[in-house]
Amino acid sequence: MNEGYFDGSMPRKVLEYYLAHAASAQWISMSDTLDDDIRVILKCGFKFLGRAAGIWKANMPDEQHFSLVKQAAEKIHAADPEIILQACIFEAVYEEDLSRTKIPAFVFEAFGLPVEDRCFRHADCIMTPGENMPDISRLETQLWFYYRGKMYIDCGYEAFHMGQIHLYAARDRSYRCIGKVISMLREYGKAHARRHKVLFDAHSHSIVVGGRSLLDYNAMPYTRYPVLDRPGEKLVLVREGKSGGGISPEGVYEKALPFLYEYDNWGGRDLWAHAHQTEAELAWNQWWGGDQISWFACQDEESRNRFLDYTVKWTAVNNPDAFFAFPLMRGLGASFDGQEMTYKLNNRSDACPGGFSQEDAAAALLHEGYDRFRTLANPSDLLDFGGKDVDDPETGVRLPEKVVLYGSFQPYVGAVANDSNSEITRMYYVGDGKYALAFVIPYAGEYDFGISTWGTLSACVCEDGGVIYSGSGGKSRFTVAQDNTIVKITFRYMTNSIRIEMMT
Repeated sequence: MNEGYFDGSMPRKVLEYYLAHAASAQWISMSDTLDDDIRVILKCGFKFLGRAAGIWKANMPDEQHFSLVKQAAEKIHAADPEIILQACIFEAVYEEDLSRTKIPAFVFEAFGLPVEDRCFRHADCIMTPGENMPDISRLETQLWFYYRGKMYIDCGYEAFHMGQIHLYAARDRSYRCIGKVISMLREYGKAHARRHKVLFDAHSHSIVVGGRSLLDYNAMPYTRYPVLDRPGEKLVLVREGKSGGGISPEGVYEKALPFLYEYDNWGGRDLWAHAHQTEAELAWNQWWGGDQISWFACQDEESRNRFLDYTVKWTAVNNPDAFFAFPLMRGLGASFDGQEMTYKLNNRSDACPGGFSQEDAAAALLHEGYDRFRTLANPSDLLDFGGKDVDDPETGVRLPEKVVLYGSFQPYVGAVANDSNSEITRMYYVGDGKYALAFVIPYAGEYDFGISTWGTLSACVCEDGGVIYSGSGGKSRFTVAQDNTIVKITFRYMTNSIRIEMMT
């Protein structure tokens, strides 16, 4: 039986197989290069295609939309029937879309309501008059969400991205309403989905009700920190929160559910900002004056390849429960001279003249996988640094709860340089009197560091077995010979021993 087999249930190991081969394939169901896209999917080994179908604001009637997404699903599954296709149900509803969409009888029947001959009513869905944010606590919105979900399941889609769930559930603080809709779609999927199982994620770190997770895994965009001492629009990724735990939809308690990161889009590149803002202003304006995928697309090809490598290593080291949805296809907005464009991983060719030529780099990273890098990963519980009320067994000395790595390397991992009290570079207590921290340095070079015990400059160490010093000087150095090197530093408090490991 292959790694991706499932029918009716999906153990965590199988779910992680799909997430480890995930891509963000926004609206691939409408792609005008679908044949070449499928070639890239097979070459890279993608098994989970996120955002493959859905609408933000529709550009065609639903009947036509669902016909096209079904045709695309059939074509993709003919090439690889193992692939999971994800559809989206977002935090936006528009009058034009709802008012022209007749509510099918099956929607009323699913909710135990009398069948009516009418279209959806926008005014009965929204949170605030004059806006387009849906309110899931309202029945009309529940009807709309269920309708779209059922239709996508019938078209061959086995996963759902539920968008910014905390926004449209603002009046559903118990999550009973969105929980009801998701439960109804799960039940429908058990009977009618391709493999009798549907998955749910949303932009959330955790939604647990009564000890049970509403979602199969959590999903978020990356967070960044600009780098100002390098030419160009350079940035590094920053750890933000963790994936919460709870009883999974499979009925298994998980300390931390799987997590999926992506390069998000929300408006493209701000061309006005690039024409009028200073470099420092741009650096802190979103991702250098744009959304994540537009920033990525605007780098040169070599830099994009390097950043993909960096992203995989960063994800593996900073969150052992997390995976990266490679950008197979993502909307760029008007990012280039005012033209609406789409980023595509495909190598540029006659079959895909708009390709950004990242498929070879992505294929190499996917085939190598995450496991080798995870050998240096930080602990899975990112918010518990350990070391609470731990005494050295030989001397009875209480070990410090907070130990921080600091120095010139810190801006390259998203912290302030020489911040001895940083939470970003705080070390984890890993037992036996030892503390450790792993991170990815994106640029080759020499960096200095010290170790601040208790998070104070009054008791620092920098040399292996060295004496404690006070003040901001006297730091040790390490040299990174290659871009995107994983560095792990381990420190033993009672002996001041320091070990440095590196992996490329």
